[in-house]
Amino acid sequence: MSILISQKTSDQIRVSCFGEVLWDCFDNGKRLGGAPLNMCFRINSLGIKATMLSSVGNDPLGQGLLEEIRSRDLSCDYISINDNKKTSTVEVTLDKSGSATYEIVSDTAWDNITLTNQLSDKVQGDDVFVFGSLIGRSPVSLSTLHSLLKVAKFKVFDVNLRAPHYSLESLIELMKLADFIKLNDEELYEIAKAMGCKYHSLEQNLAFIAQQTNTDYLCVTKGSHGALLAIKGVNYYNSGYLISVVDTVGAGDSFLGSLIYQLCSNDDAQYAIDFACAVGAMVAQNQGATPTLTHQDINQFMNPVE
Repeated sequence: MSILISQKTSDQIRVSCFGEVLWDCFDNGKRLGGAPLNMCFRINSLGIKATMLSSVGNDPLGQGLLEEIRSRDLSCDYISINDNKKTSTVEVTLDKSGSATYEIVSDTAWDNITLTNQLSDKVQGDDVFVFGSLIGRSPVSLSTLHSLLKVAKFKVFDVNLRAPHYSLESLIELMKLADFIKLNDEELYEIAKAMGCKYHSLEQNLAFIAQQTNTDYLCVTKGSHGALLAIKGVNYYNSGYLISVVDTVGAGDSFLGSLIYQLCSNDDAQYAIDFACAVGAMVAQNQGATPTLTHQDINQFMNPVE
């Protein structure tokens, strides 16, 4: 039995991830990227079938992106090809600590995902629908998102603020439509303050957002200090893992993908947050957003032999 999907086993559960697919461009080359794609890869690699819903341009970058996605054992059946818009690229800069900043090109293929019966039927048939805030920067994809949210069964919102690509008004509206909200601590305080929160502690701000959005499932990450998972008013904590950071790109995405996997697979919320923090840490100590991590690798990381 699982926390989120009680009627099915993990091999029967299906997840749709909606949003950006792109190339992260570093000084030493380009890598597969996009928060929902990183999550999709992680969920699928752990053992729950996840499918990406997005769009690429009809260009060499788009063809290369599709080939790379397929090579990761992911389906491209719901990634459309746009003849009029380019495949997305993002310039990534890493500071000395491995933290990343992003320069995101606007008006790309994934900004223009149009609603189709195929997309609606897919989301309606799946058990979990995952989406992020970046997809809401364009009116075309935002309109499609709102239509898909109407038919989705369980909606997971990854708040992933990238200035200037968001508005607080739109964010708050999407939070009210979600069943599960994930933020980092800086995003939590920014949004809670904008909603009128007068409290100071992490827990008070999270409880405020839960009450304001009528959401039973929330999670806030705290960088190297771990994360807090709140389920129906009960808090579960992990204080993080001591690692040497290589780069933080995709660590939060794999964290959430792993958390979704665990909450769909078992009924142990504490283990779920411990597992997710471990995977996030393991990604941060590797180069790139989607290193291959097996269950054995994760178990050994969580339970090192003295």
